[in-house]
Parts: sequence; structure tokens; C-alpha cells
Amino acid sequence: MKYNRILLKLSGEALMGQQQYGIDAERLMQYASEIKAVAATGVQVAVVIGGGNIYRGVEAEAFGLDRVQGDYMGMLATVINSMALQSALEKLEVSTRLLSGLTIQRVCEPYIRRRAVRHLEKGRVVIFGAGIGSPYFTTDSAASLRAIEIEADVVLKGTRVDGIYTADPEKDPTATRFTEITFDDVLSKKLNVMDMTAFTLCKENNLPIIVFDMNTAGNLERLLNGEPMGTLVHDGGKGDGRKHSLDPINSLLQPLVGKLPEQA
Repeated sequence: MKYNRILLKLSGEALMGQQQYGIDAERLMQYASEIKAVAATGVQVAVVIGGGNIYRGVEAEAFGLDRVQGDYMGMLATVINSMALQSALEKLEVSTRLLSGLTIQRVCEPYIRRRAVRHLEKGRVVIFGAGIGSPYFTTDSAASLRAIEIEADVVLKGTRVDGIYTADPEKDPTATRFTEITFDDVLSKKLNVMDMTAFTLCKENNLPIIVFDMNTAGNLERLLNGEPMGTLVHDGGKGDGRKHSLDPINSLLQPLVGKLPEQA
């Protein structure tokens, strides 16, 4: 295995399967089975899942709702999905912990970085719910930030397409897929990988991203076994090859990082 600790980012919309909304049980169990297979090999797995199958905070203003209120509603949607994934994993006898950026004591542990790392070291699958607990930040941003905090080796972004293309492959049949691409090239070509805050966090901290098709059974395990798959986004060899800790001075999230609890 190339990676010891991974952060898997899953789309909430993907949980709908062929439905119009909500959670498709078959897709949920597929994801759980994929995660179980990888965790069984000794890879430490953390997961961030979106909430778009239930509610998207960015749509709040279109309905005349307050954006901040809408974002908190979206965070709660991610907690629902996280609880569903936790239940599916535990049905498969996988030890899990759900940590939340919001305080919801009856169903989630509060997010504490050292506690999250300790759970991973004990072989538990850690699910991060409620984003980072603040409005105006997407679950992509939460995935990038949590991955840096727990010193993950890579962010794996599971989508319904098999990588990053020159254009939307669902709309442009001539679009071609990149096997790998640098952070700078993604920016210069204006490719949509993550929102800018999330992408910049990964770029600044030399954290590689792999975009791959999560909906094909077995892809996650094959990817971690070294099979060429998806698109790797990296620094192009400019970095020193070492993992970089989050720099709270230069980070776009500096005001929030300063408030994160560090006690065990």
C-alpha cells in the first residue's frame, strides 16, 4: 500500500443512487463495503461526506433564506449522512467514530484533533461530520483542513466520473482525461477540482489529491493497491516530499484554526 492514512471525500449527491433525493441503501452499503475492505488492510481511513442529497446551504438564498442559516442546515444534512454511513459500517462490523464540528453530544463526539488521530491509530474509521462547524465553508474545505490536521497522506475525492477532464465529459464527448496534473496547471486551465479555498489549502500544504470514480465497485481498493486510476493532482516536484503541517498564519482559515481545540 502506498498510503498509510487517507482522507476519503464522498459526495452527498452520490448517496441518492437513482433516486431523486435521500439515501439509496444499496449505494450506502457499497461505500461501506469499499471502506471496510481498505481498512482491513491496515490503511487508516477518515471520511468526509457532503449533504447535497438532503440540503445544500448555498441554495438557501435562492429560497429567500439567510445564507448562514442555510449553511448550518447543510451541516446538519452532513451529520445525517455521516450517521447513515457509520451505521452501515457498523453493520459490517467495522469500528467507527463520528466526530462533529458542531456540538451534538447524543450522536457525535466533538471534533478534537488529537482524539481523531488516536482513533485512527487504533484502527477505527473516523467520520467527520458538520463540516468545520462554520458557515461559508464547503465540505471540500472541511476535507482539506481535516486531512492536513490529521496528517493524511492524500485526499481521495470519490466522484461519479473517473478523473479530471479537459471539459465536462458528460457534456463534451471530446473531453480527455488527465492521468496527473500539477496544482498550478489546474489553476491555469481553470479546471473544477474543488472550491478555491479547499484547493488552495492542499496546494499550500503539498497535500496530493486523487479524483477517481467511487461508484464502480472495488475502485477504492484497486487505487490503494497501486493500480493506475483517476487523476493525481500534485505539486510537480516543487516541494520537499514531506508532509507539511497546517500553517495557521498564512492559511485562508487562520481565524478558524486559532479556535480549534487541541486538548486530548
